Amino acid sequence: MPAIIFDFDGTLADTRRGILATAQEVLHRMGREPADEAALSATIGLPLRENFTRGAGLSGEDADRAVEIYREIFETIAIPTIDLFPGVEETVATLKERGLPMAVASSRGQRSLEILMQHTGLDRYIPLSLVFGVEAAARPKPAPDLIYVILGRLGAKPEETLVVGDTTFDIEMGRAAGCYTCGVSYGNQSADTLAGASPNYLLDDLRRLI
Repeated sequence: MPAIIFDFDGTLADTRRGILATAQEVLHRMGREPADEAALSATIGLPLRENFTRGAGLSGEDADRAVEIYREIFETIAIPTIDLFPGVEETVATLKERGLPMAVASSRGQRSLEILMQHTGLDRYIPLSLVFGVEAAARPKPAPDLIYVILGRLGAKPEETLVVGDTTFDIEMGRAAGCYTCGVSYGNQSADTLAGASPNYLLDDLRRLI
């Protein structure tokens, strides 16, 4: 594959604990009961507002306010808990050495995504100019729009590109764009759930990508 596009949360970095802790603190500050963690976890990989509408049952102005509070407190609560999954740095370093263009396609906001790329050191291997948050496309995952933006930037063809992610939203996005897809089962969704989206490949360790 001449190009590889990675999801970030649950694929490159283990952000689940930080995301859940931040979301629950938001609800606490809003005077709401804690959300079911399984319901919140199921929305990781979607745009932030949907974490609160689908995962916590908020709507309208409440959901908008939750997003504002989340963004205000995320760096303080979540970032200290976030690290790369085992084998991720080794994998992206090897792929860079081999000259494979890599990019990131995330439902996370651009500023937050760039901060986390720097926090984890991944910006040494994937330049921030090839890191794309939810604002980069008209429609979020699982729509293919973000992949089209990245393919244009890389100058790559979809049939020569592999999209790697830990959720069915990533697999559906990549497939809709005409790319090959690879699910990773160590993130936010199980191997059985990912298999339901029919990825071309399914890995339990990113090092197997090499």
